[in-house]
Amino acid sequence: MAQFDLPLERLREYRPDLTSPDDLDAFWSDTLADARAHDVAATFDRVDNALTVIETFDVRYAGFGGHEIRGWLHLPAHRSGRLPAVVEYVGYGGGRGLPHERTLFAAAGYAHFVMDTRGQGSGWSTGDTPDAGAGGAPQQPGFMTRGVLDPSEYYYRRVFTDGVRAVDAVRSHPEVDGSRVAVTGSSQGGGISIAVAGLVDDLVAVAPDVPFLCDFPRATTLVDSNPYGEIARYLKSHRDHIDRVYDTLAYFDGAILGRRATAPALFSVALMDPICPPSTVFAAYNHYGAGKEITVYPFNEHEGGERFHDVAKLRWLARHLR
Repeated sequence: MAQFDLPLERLREYRPDLTSPDDLDAFWSDTLADARAHDVAATFDRVDNALTVIETFDVRYAGFGGHEIRGWLHLPAHRSGRLPAVVEYVGYGGGRGLPHERTLFAAAGYAHFVMDTRGQGSGWSTGDTPDAGAGGAPQQPGFMTRGVLDPSEYYYRRVFTDGVRAVDAVRSHPEVDGSRVAVTGSSQGGGISIAVAGLVDDLVAVAPDVPFLCDFPRATTLVDSNPYGEIARYLKSHRDHIDRVYDTLAYFDGAILGRRATAPALFSVALMDPICPPSTVFAAYNHYGAGKEITVYPFNEHEGGERFHDVAKLRWLARHLR
């Protein structure tokens, strides 16, 4: 695919006028207070990952509503002292996978926590966490319209809360330095990272790659590819729900939640990305509330920088976590 969005010089200035809900702060403050009324109760059971230099633990902790969320915690086998931690969130349709699949940050010497995404993990990577508490209203196949007529019922209220509680869970491990925690992820994982950065005020670094869940009004009218296409198809049928849907999505938009962030961020964007259009990534980047950098990949689609960006991200994280 060729570049189809705004020219790069205009992308760097693109700041859409996205209205924040009047009760956004109260909505999220109440949501997280309700979640934290449950002890995070994280458990860490060692599993055989068939690796010799990394130890892996099967994690269970209390997320939204006290629901059990699964994850992996990877630790360098040879370690001394409390470790800085990187919490990783997974792309749309994927789960935490098998124990050996995502170990990059542990290989770099960090505690590496991989959160399973509730209800997902049957697309391209396996998962083990059901979406407990899901409502029964009609929805387009997928997750984007699950509960979309009410912010309190929307799917990503549960997921973003699970993401915040993942930070709480990793901080509860005795070998983790809770004052040095970063969050990262690609696509959906990048969107969750931005949201968590806006909801947790003492992270030290945030690294969202080609982030999803940003600038919903533009994304859902610029591309018809999934997952944003799920919303467009829903509204094609439910012609009377347009205002209610966008009112709900405003509570979960990375270009709005990211304004609340206090941790420095390293974004990445791909200028030929038909899944998460570059203008939507720049919307979140330009509105982001703290110090920030962005790496641009002009000839890539949704894969973004992949392993090239892994190297850039490891070097950047080292400056903030070491």
